[in-house]
Amino acid sequence: MGTPTIRHVRAFTVRGGGADYHDQGKDHWIDDHIATPMARYPEYRQSRQSFGINVLGTLVVEIEASDGTVGFAVTTGGEIGAFIVEKHLARFLEGQRVTDIEKMWDQMYFATLYYGRKGVVINAISGVDLALWDLLAKVRKEPVHQLLGGPVRDELVFYATGARPDLAQQMGFIGGKMPLQHGPAEGEEGLHKNIEKLADMRQRVGKDFWLMYDCWMSLDINYATRLAQAAHPHGLKWIEEALPPDDYWGYAQLRRQVPAGMMVTTGEHEATRWGFRLLLEMGCCDLIQPDVGWCGGMTELIKISALADAHGSMVVPHGSSVYSYHFVITRHNSPFAEFLMMAPKADQVVPMFNPLLLDEPVPQGGRMKASALDQPGFGVRLNPECKLHRPHSH
Repeated sequence: MGTPTIRHVRAFTVRGGGADYHDQGKDHWIDDHIATPMARYPEYRQSRQSFGINVLGTLVVEIEASDGTVGFAVTTGGEIGAFIVEKHLARFLEGQRVTDIEKMWDQMYFATLYYGRKGVVINAISGVDLALWDLLAKVRKEPVHQLLGGPVRDELVFYATGARPDLAQQMGFIGGKMPLQHGPAEGEEGLHKNIEKLADMRQRVGKDFWLMYDCWMSLDINYATRLAQAAHPHGLKWIEEALPPDDYWGYAQLRRQVPAGMMVTTGEHEATRWGFRLLLEMGCCDLIQPDVGWCGGMTELIKISALADAHGSMVVPHGSSVYSYHFVITRHNSPFAEFLMMAPKADQVVPMFNPLLLDEPVPQGGRMKASALDQPGFGVRLNPECKLHRPHSH
């Protein structure tokens, strides 16, 4: 029997019910006074949803092969992403062999170059690409990590992102990354509160547990430098995404100005090998954090990681559950992984994409055996109880 070809591409959206990462409802730590680029406006300071972080919704891409096998993946992009997938990208997929992922990625990227390059277009390409890897691995009846060369270690170790690093420590994680709450618009009082929170958390967790601050693109170079210097006595391991993602010059300056031993990290909102080339060649950071659902998918993450390895930089993907776990377990320059604490109070370990995905593995004691990732594809299923909407069929 020959190699299956792609029969059909479908794009869906899903909203609400906790199925959308950017729409967790009320009283969730992930939406409680987190510093953002919009925090300069008091009316948009308390909640990220107030300025529309949840407007896009989740994008689900399904790709069906000629033998009936179906691969799928989830990312952000909503109706806009679904339109791009069905109306533009599908033509480069249907009829192609399931093995021709490199060619399909290349055609999708260069066909959208005139209106894409980053943002929702690359999110859509990422979703398609991850679905292609899921499909190919299922056709071959092996996990995605085997397609990537196989594990280089027996287990993954995790740090936790959430509002309660002290609880994460008790759960066995190697570190805790907190959201920065107060940005430059809140002045000296806000800066003082940020350092107070860090100092309090350091007292709770002791001197050896990692503590990091996620600044979510909210700072300027002066504030970021002052924050880093004030945080240094409290053992801040890194300052993450302090500046807008296009300010490569600012990141290079910040890296020169932070205290010795403190890392500057970024990349969650960067895309493609070309964006990360700028970060690496300009000396912007010590560690890059591409999101495999936003940077161009697995096909592009492979290239980004190789580039980082040549620059002596670690690659620790932005938390995206199984979509990054299968990659991290295969790379020496990805020595640990991020786990997003999706419980509203960050007080328990729950699957990141619950309830949308079924069979999603989670860390036990801050660790995950490689064998937990041994199911075909990415090893997860769509929950049939989550209502999918297909806004644009082609």
